[in-house]
This record gives sequence, C-alpha cells and structure tokens, in this order.
Amino acid sequence: MNTSGPEMKSIRKVIGLVTLACAQLIASLSVHAQSIAWPQFRGPESNPVATNARLAERWSKTENVEWMQPIPGRGWSSPIVTGDKIYLTSAVTEGKSKSPQIGTEYSNEYSAELRKQGLSPQEIRDRLNERDFEMPNEVKLHYFLYCLNLKSGKVEWQKEFFTGHPPGGRHRKNSFTSESPVTDGKLVYVYVGNLGLWAFDLKGKQVWTTPLEANPIYHDFGTGSSPALVGNQLIVMSDNEKQQYIASFDKQTGKQLWRTNRDMGAKGRKSGWVTPYIWQHALRTEIVTVGPGEGVSYDLTGKELWRISGISEIPIPMPFAYDGLLYLNAGRGGPLFALRPGATGDISLSQGESANQYVVWSQPRGGTYLPTPVAYEGGIYTLTETGILTRFDAKTGKQTYKTRIDPAATAFTTSPWIYNGKLFCLSEEGQTFVIAAGETFKLLHVNALDEMALASPAIVGERLLVRTETKLYSIRRKI
Repeated sequence: MNTSGPEMKSIRKVIGLVTLACAQLIASLSVHAQSIAWPQFRGPESNPVATNARLAERWSKTENVEWMQPIPGRGWSSPIVTGDKIYLTSAVTEGKSKSPQIGTEYSNEYSAELRKQGLSPQEIRDRLNERDFEMPNEVKLHYFLYCLNLKSGKVEWQKEFFTGHPPGGRHRKNSFTSESPVTDGKLVYVYVGNLGLWAFDLKGKQVWTTPLEANPIYHDFGTGSSPALVGNQLIVMSDNEKQQYIASFDKQTGKQLWRTNRDMGAKGRKSGWVTPYIWQHALRTEIVTVGPGEGVSYDLTGKELWRISGISEIPIPMPFAYDGLLYLNAGRGGPLFALRPGATGDISLSQGESANQYVVWSQPRGGTYLPTPVAYEGGIYTLTETGILTRFDAKTGKQTYKTRIDPAATAFTTSPWIYNGKLFCLSEEGQTFVIAAGETFKLLHVNALDEMALASPAIVGERLLVRTETKLYSIRRKI
C-alpha cells in the first residue's frame, strides 16, 4: 500500500482537521462545563471570582432579575450548581420558627441588661434561651434538599431527607441547615452537623446515608461547617464541646475511611464553624482546617502535617489559596496569615515575629469574624461583620486601605465576591455595596433586595444566584 502518495496525504490532512475539530470541541465543552459548575461553598476554587463579562453589576427586586423562587423553611446554606441544576437545603419548622435579627451583639446586650436587673446566671440563660435560641425539644423539623432548574427557577424535585427533632439547638441568627451541600457532578452530598450525611443522585434518589453522633455545640449556637470533596473522599469536620474530630467517608458508599480526633481550644470553648479547605499544590494535597486557637493541616489519611497558633476562640472564616500562597484568617481580633507550601510541625510565630520560614507575612489584627476574604488581581480583601473593608497586598501583606464601606453598611455575614473589576459586599439587610477593585477605595453604587441575607452566593456563567431569607434570585443582565 502506498503511504506517501497524494491520496494518503489528503486523508492525513482530513484526519488532522477532524482531530483538531474534536480537540477544540472537547476544549469548548470543558470550558463550558467549568463555566456552569459551582460545586461547593465559595465555588470551585473556594475564592469566589468570576470573569463572564455579562454578569450583572446592578440589580434590585425587579431590575435584572431573571427569576425569583420562594424557598420554604429556613436555611443559610449556599446554593450549588451542576448540570444546569441548582441544589440547596432548608429546614421547615412545624409551627413558629424564631426569626433572625440583624447584627451580632443583641444577645450580649440583652444579657447585660438582665444582669443589671439582678437576675441570676441561670435566670439570664433561661431568658436568653426563650428569646434567642431554639432548643431541640421545642421544635420538630422537616429537612429538605431542593433541585431547581437553573434557567427557569422551577423546583424540579424536593426530597425530605430527615424528620424529627434537631440534634442540638440553634441561635436564631443561625439555621438548622447552614452547611452547604457539595457535588462531584454525579451525586449531591448533604451534611447536617451532629446529625448525618446523605448522598443523592441528580434525580433525587437517595444513594446512601450515614448517621453521625450528636455532640454539644457551645451555648447551642448551632453548626455551620460545610463538607469538602477530594478524590473519593468526603471530608467533614466537627469542632464541638465533647470530642472534636475530622473524618473521611467513601463518597460512593458513605462508609467511614478514617477519623482523627482533635483537641484544641479552652474548656467550654471548643466549638468551631470553619469549612475545611482542600489545598492542592505542587508538593502535595492537604486538608487545611481552622479550629479554636489553632489551624491544623492534615494529609489525605488524616495524619497531621503542621499547625499554627494564634487563632480566635470563635473561628468561622474559611482558609483558601491564591497565587501559590494559603490565606488563613484567624478570626476577629486575630491575625491574617499568608503561608507557603511544604510546612511540617509547629509553624507558629514566636513573640515579636511577623514571619518565619513558612509564614510569608502576617497582619496582627487582619482577621475577621464572619465573612471570608476574597483575592483578586494581587489584593486580599477582608470585610468585618460591621462593614470595615481592608485591602492587603497579597504578596507582601502591606495594607493599601482600610475604610468603612458606607454609613449604612453596618452588618455583614455573607462573604464578598468579585467579577469584572467590581467587589460585591452583600449586607444582612439585603443591600449589595458595589466597590471598584484596586488599590483605591471607591463605592460605585448599592443594589437593594430589601430582605435579610446571610448565605454566600453562587456565580454560574452569566448568572448570580443570591439566597435571601425566603427567596432565591437569579440575577442576570437583560440587555
């Protein structure tokens, strides 16, 4: 057979063109798949930044709203997206549910007021429970997983995966479903702290469930640490007052693969609400956790790699990586750390130090209470629960500005996000303050939805999905 004649050259050319076309199609599908997937809390990179030029920068209850869907019950979990479907959780209370309130100090203020009245500690606790907490024996709940159509907002199915009393109480600012689900594109995994794990296929069929023991949480504030996926492992972390632990489960079967007990924090202050972060870098893959008093990283078998002290007693913000460094928020009153890969052992800073072999830089009071920072174009943006926005240089830690966003911006839980050169900060009152990203602070405008918001949003293609107290919005430019 002649393999060098003009006919074979023509055939090779056709094959080459077909191969190139197939490669381009696969690449296109890959990019498309990446653009429509928001698989977990804070997105695929745990740093909510998007690049779609058509993402809306202005919205209201009517402007640039593609659809709005009421969501029954109460839940502060974030929506996740895969395969043009949105998944989120909620808990419906039989009877009345205690409503949340703006701010973080009202329980402390009420307690101080009762002390002035001469009430005993037990009487104060009873009054606080009555007004600000829901205890397990007070409520019966129906826990739901919802699947919504991304394009229309229509509820395609809902599954009640647990009915009964919750395993612990909640502060009324929290919800009984504050943990966000996670997906690998084949199954959706639901975690409710101190209650259990569930896996569903994308049509709503339960694949497996694994119950978990109920452990007490500090003052019955409730839980909030979302699960994480790495390979075949589903990772959950439970920092509680009885026995703290991090555990891995087979994502196909729900069988526990390993469990590592933790011991950190002072007695009576061992609870935490931080979501573990899967840090993949050139040297290895790590599971980075933050607990009361310390941050600890583990390998994929649950063996401790390194730890760092200086963390707040009430840790909430999630760690994440950006441009080769790990950013670890130590919580309100604590530092903000930038860490390089490869650490082993105790890498805590000595007194008077701001850096060492693995701590590239630290800002002594750069930590925040509720929102997790976001990184973009060389800057780290941190937001306090009271509306103070700070920008640090990501490489050096130098503070480039620190300012109050606006006199009306006073309460924040939602983590900020960024796209197209704009930083978005959603307040608890439902107002999104839109700020120019960069070294100079500039408030551009404010978008109002006028309903309480604590959940962090999802960004999918040209859609922004915002969950408020009773609704889920798809924000999309109409022109």
